[in-house]
Amino acid sequence: MASAELIRKLEATIENVPDFPIPGIQFKDICPVFLQPKLYEEVIADLAHFSRGKVDVVCGIESRGYLFGMTIAVALDVPFVLIRKAGKLPPPFIGESYDLEYGSATIEMKTGHLKEGQRVLIHDDLLATGGTTEAAAKLVSKQGAIPVQFSFLIDLKELNGRERLKKFDAEVYSILEY
Repeated sequence: MASAELIRKLEATIENVPDFPIPGIQFKDICPVFLQPKLYEEVIADLAHFSRGKVDVVCGIESRGYLFGMTIAVALDVPFVLIRKAGKLPPPFIGESYDLEYGSATIEMKTGHLKEGQRVLIHDDLLATGGTTEAAAKLVSKQGAIPVQFSFLIDLKELNGRERLKKFDAEVYSILEY
């Protein structure tokens, strides 16, 4: 669990942008976190602490999931696997389509980058409806690996994303909840 001090620092740093990318969405801009290297290090330490000794691989969801996921993997000394938007990976890859809170999309993952039975942490910056993360977990499962953890910087609780992830019987962690 994140310290009250880390939560306070993040809440003071993350900016709310109303009506972006479409009217009615309250966008959480995490970019100011990257202007404070010590704060970023605290975030990574907290997220890595959640997963230490429990995962064999970290998968990060494009694009903001990469900003933390790769560094979490380095901190844990485990491989990092990209989950990308459709059309950005060379073959061979597999894909999964899903609905967003404001549209639909497809994500893809290279085949052969996960091994059967590997325990996987799936990381993204924000949990909203859970569609993207659910699709990522399906990609991981299709390759025989096991999504055992999900982590996020932010969980938008009112959108019930955690509910969609219950089917994977995995731990879910976020530093901030709104």
